[in-house]
Amino acid sequence: MGNEAQSRLFELTGIRLPIIQAPMAAVSSASMAAAASDAGGLGSVGVGAMNAKGARETIQAIRRVSERPFNVNLFVHRPAIRDPGREAAWVKRFTKEFERFDAVPPATLKEIYESFATDDDMLAMLVEEKPKVVSFHFGVPSANSIRALHDAGIVLIATATSLAEAKILEAAGIDAIVAQGYEAGGHRGMFDENGRDDRLGTIALTRILVRNVRVPVIAAGGIMDGAGISAALRMGAAAAQMGTAFILSDESLADEAYRKALRSDAANHTVITRAVSGRPARSLSSRFTAAGETILDIEVPAYPVAYDLGKALNAAAKAKGEAGFGAQWAGQGAPLARAMPTSELMKVLMQEMQEA
Repeated sequence: MGNEAQSRLFELTGIRLPIIQAPMAAVSSASMAAAASDAGGLGSVGVGAMNAKGARETIQAIRRVSERPFNVNLFVHRPAIRDPGREAAWVKRFTKEFERFDAVPPATLKEIYESFATDDDMLAMLVEEKPKVVSFHFGVPSANSIRALHDAGIVLIATATSLAEAKILEAAGIDAIVAQGYEAGGHRGMFDENGRDDRLGTIALTRILVRNVRVPVIAAGGIMDGAGISAALRMGAAAAQMGTAFILSDESLADEAYRKALRSDAANHTVITRAVSGRPARSLSSRFTAAGETILDIEVPAYPVAYDLGKALNAAAKAKGEAGFGAQWAGQGAPLARAMPTSELMKVLMQEMQEA
């Protein structure tokens, strides 16, 4: 069920199947990406929380086991605007939770990783390593970065949650756009996390972008099987990007508590929360998301500063056997997740597409 946009995407990336295994920081592994790419799709790794050295090691790990094209994903968020008063209040708010786990909260919060927007070392590493595809979340890189990556022969993909964002990406020279519907798991790709979010679903957003931009559009959000991929292609998408569908795969880095939660009733109740990281993100229902229901957006420190406390609280809770404070990102299609090797899942998806 090909279309002109799909042909263009295949030509750009060298993939054979309209399936992109989503880059999920701390979930997608080098072995997962390699397996998805070897099956003909586009395997991906999320390195936004790594430094250039760690990202290089991940790229090289994929290349040791696969010769197929793959995607390396970066965060292009606005560097945090620090607010010491808000940050201190945030620590105080969760102090009792730390005490319940016989732990002490961080004395101060840190900006735990750097945005690609300011990370010259990451740019230099990518230009040197030349992965086939580099993708971006939370915004668009500088013109100089785009030029340098294109000059290195790298295909660029970026996420949009609205037509306005998609137009910015197209004008900047991005080669393909991920239409991230509100159903999608993980962080919303909004350029401005404090701006208006029209919460467009995958169907509406994909159709709007297909009709209004000239570059290939990749549908993302709630797509869990071959029937969903087929539907996305019928809407004019060049491919479907799937994340939650791969969380239970053998190669996933998700821990057993995350996997157990995804197989539980929590999968039927995913929610958008800022409490975990500081940015809106869709998660399985958990103790952390329940706490976030009573918190105003204005009370949450900037991303990724809030994440510093979230990670510390999760570590303290896990040490006492409590898994309800982890970043258990998942989309609305979570109840449809299946446990199997990535290579097998890719075969099943293709079979389901053919049947659809």
